[in-house]
Amino acid sequence: MARTTGVSLTGLSSAEVSQRVADGRTNTVGRSTGRSVWQIIRANVFTRVNAILGVLCVIVLSTGSWINAAFGLLIIANSAVGVIQELRAKRTLANLRIVGETQPTVLRDGERRTVHQSEVVVDDLIVLKSGDEIVVDGTLVVVADSGFAVDESQLTGEADAVHKNAGDEVLSGSFVTGGTAVFRAEKVGEEAYAARLAAEASEFSLTDSVLMSGINSILRVITWLLIPTGVLTIWTQLVRSGTDVRESILSMAAAIVPMVPEGLVLMTSIAFAAGVIRLGQYKALVNELVAIEGLARVNTVCTDKTGTLTTNEMELDGTYSADGAPAPDEFREALGRLVASQEDRNSTAEAILAAYDAPDPFDGAEIPFNSKWKYSGVQCSGHAWILGAPDVLLSEGPAATTAQEFGDRGLRVLAFGRVEGTLQSPDGGSGMAEAPSIDEPVLVTLGQQLRPDARETLDFFDTQDVDLKIISGDNPDSVAAVARGATDRELVAVDARTLDDLSETDFDAEVARANVFGRVRPEQKQQMVESLHRAGRTVAMTGDGVNDVLALKKADIGVAMGAGAPATRSVAQLVLLTNRFSALPRVVGEGRRVIGNIERVANLFLTKTVYSVVLALVVAVMGISFPFQPIHVTITGWFTIGIPAFILALAPNNERPRDGFLRRVLSLAVPSGVLVGGFAVAMWIAVYPGGDAPEIERAEAGTAVLLALIVMGLWVLGIVARPLVWWKILLLVGCVVGYVLLFTVPFLRELVLLEPGNTQLMCLGLVVGAVGALVIEVVHRVVKGRRIRK
Repeated sequence: MARTTGVSLTGLSSAEVSQRVADGRTNTVGRSTGRSVWQIIRANVFTRVNAILGVLCVIVLSTGSWINAAFGLLIIANSAVGVIQELRAKRTLANLRIVGETQPTVLRDGERRTVHQSEVVVDDLIVLKSGDEIVVDGTLVVVADSGFAVDESQLTGEADAVHKNAGDEVLSGSFVTGGTAVFRAEKVGEEAYAARLAAEASEFSLTDSVLMSGINSILRVITWLLIPTGVLTIWTQLVRSGTDVRESILSMAAAIVPMVPEGLVLMTSIAFAAGVIRLGQYKALVNELVAIEGLARVNTVCTDKTGTLTTNEMELDGTYSADGAPAPDEFREALGRLVASQEDRNSTAEAILAAYDAPDPFDGAEIPFNSKWKYSGVQCSGHAWILGAPDVLLSEGPAATTAQEFGDRGLRVLAFGRVEGTLQSPDGGSGMAEAPSIDEPVLVTLGQQLRPDARETLDFFDTQDVDLKIISGDNPDSVAAVARGATDRELVAVDARTLDDLSETDFDAEVARANVFGRVRPEQKQQMVESLHRAGRTVAMTGDGVNDVLALKKADIGVAMGAGAPATRSVAQLVLLTNRFSALPRVVGEGRRVIGNIERVANLFLTKTVYSVVLALVVAVMGISFPFQPIHVTITGWFTIGIPAFILALAPNNERPRDGFLRRVLSLAVPSGVLVGGFAVAMWIAVYPGGDAPEIERAEAGTAVLLALIVMGLWVLGIVARPLVWWKILLLVGCVVGYVLLFTVPFLRELVLLEPGNTQLMCLGLVVGAVGALVIEVVHRVVKGRRIRK
């Protein structure tokens, strides 16, 4: 290994580490799991909606009517629920992140020790190997003779590997793509470059959310409707209605309060936060919250074989000559010495080494493995021993035929042998085509164990019409043989080396046609994801190795295994800490729960906003008083929107997401809201006793109109809750019972200012509500039928 002069590789002593810890020179950084506690409280309390409701509440209180100011409790309820749920999600993310964080290897007291990244101190010597994430800034002091390269794409945006030499600077946030090295930690904690990027990871944010974009579009329209409607309502109630100032103020508040969709954004945040908490129970770390929504929309899953379909654990099956006979002992011994010589070992090398009893390493320079050239080795004096892909290192002949036969049985096959001369370590411009050829090869076979839950997982995606693309660096026939044990799909295997000279159109056609790709280079994985994007696919990419990083970053949703390379965990939106591919269906289900339930909740809140605007506009234009008091619109929301929305937002829902969220929501909310508001205001015009009528008559007429509105609101709730199952039926019955109690129990009736004494008006209210519900049902079925035909 090349090293700078005068560098001791014993590292810091325990006493030196303790002194640096005491001085605060450690890599302690506040873990970013989104907003701080104060930011969470501020974001949930000091909102535009709370401000509107707060001002109206103060105005109503000034009239002395405490019960009519009950809607002010929404401020407390909305804020409390939002804060508590987001704090729970924040704590879940923080706990999972501790488990999933990188644990670097440091040299201390002359020994290698694995520590948590927060335990790294200034001047620590940190050992790096392929796939390691660099957690602090520092300078390389030892670099392998075979070369050392890092990926700084997260810092610079450039995907090409950067070759480093002793004395060069390395920055936190980058990761090792090849070779081994040792560097000295110089900038830790808040001084490290990665600290400035840390806020981007595990942030409780809904950026780039299709769902939130649709909701925000709706809210912008509602805001523009609220301003003129609110001003006109205030003027009408205070100037034209003919009622006194106190009643005008109460009518004005009753007209404006229900226009505000106070719980829509809250319920969306609650649903996402609950998703984080549920996924945390499955040990799935959500680095970006939008991944919950994104995975629900995925229609193509790209997965590697090793670590996903198969376990990372392999065992040496045997070593064979070109004709399939057992290999000579001297070659078996040389294989063990080769693997023992490698410092940068992958799972394959570890499986081979486990079959040997501490072999003596070769005296030579390591040639580290890289997925570009598909082999590794040791350069000795005058010759080299190499181990790699048989279809790269072998020319046509008996050995290649035997390797193919082993691969068709689902075994992992490697070619091993001696090459005369001095091999140059492959650089960034060379690849499989420049690989040397082994004249007297030995075939090394390893057994691969299919994950017991692989079939169940792939069957789930099959039933959900999710395409599957198995992308691997192994031989395509071998990959297909393994995959056949996990799925009944028809598998079409392609050697990715045949894709190099294709035009973009032909490349896209091959990617669409095949579902098993072998001998894939890292940059090709990225190109395949881009090809799927051009075809309009929403892509999830799973992986656990450093060669998966480029594709994970390019995919819509990157999913990393917790036991995979630290680099993959740092770029993925989702990390499966249990290393179980079978967790994906749960994640997909959670995303579908969020999207489907928020669509239902949005229907309820927007229906209320639309009918409130219709009521307020017509009443304002007619110059009559509003039919309800603020407490009436408050109780209307209790059982037709508030409580049901909270339950529906967290309920099971596995409906497959569809495009057109905004269109579907408005297609139900607008006609339903117009009809509810139209029938209610028509009845109010018909039964309005006039501004100079006794207050009891106006109260009885308003109560009857309220009954009609509640009946129609409950019917809309029933439409939104479909398909009806037992618990939804129970929810609807509970809501009906709640209103029956409010209208019939004297104490409750008086508390909420209801006057149901006029039986004739109440019966009319029931009839109008029933007719309105019938018309709403017919319109809903017509709109739904048109949408299906489209």
